[in-house]
Amino acid sequence: MVRKSYGKMRGTRKKLRMRRKPTLTGYLRGFDEGQKVHIKIVSSGSFPQPKFHGMTGMVVERRGKSYAIQVRDGNKSKTVYLRPEHLEPVKK
Repeated sequence: MVRKSYGKMRGTRKKLRMRRKPTLTGYLRGFDEGQKVHIKIVSSGSFPQPKFHGMTGMVVERRGKSYAIQVRDGNKSKTVYLRPEHLEPVKK
């Protein structure tokens, strides 16, 4: 029997499939505090916990090259630190 995996990448075969090519604009994009963003993980290189993929949050602050994003996980409010290539602005 094979032992069940409980790792960080469990259940992400389809979730993190590259559907779009990462662009230079994605790496250079800037966001303002209070702006709403979607979390869309680019799986090339380092990336955050895959459970946050597809969530929408609000930019709280900038930390170096990254942004602090406030998201709701059930009833809890969590802060995730992401680089701009993993974020997309919400279109109104």
